[in-house]
Amino acid sequence: MADHASALKQIRSSKRRQVRNQLVLSSLKTLVKKMNTALAAKKLDEAKTLLARTTSAFDRAVTKGVLHRNTASRKISRLTSKVQKGLPTQESA
Repeated sequence: MADHASALKQIRSSKRRQVRNQLVLSSLKTLVKKMNTALAAKKLDEAKTLLARTTSAFDRAVTKGVLHRNTASRKISRLTSKVQKGLPTQESA
């Protein structure tokens, strides 16, 4: 177990970051699943509105440091192409 005050503080702050990161990733996965169900049901209008929300959520995750910018960009690109084609995705957050 850590002995120094700075190490104890680092443990506390890393736990806070872990909780925040889990919340952000969970919400991203939920948005992607909603998009997949909309695409599977051939609801392209709903999928396009969800794509905008999902893209925004991925961008927010990048600014918070939860995801790397290239990872988010790749996932956004794949989701966008699937929406344009009207196919359900295999992508997860």
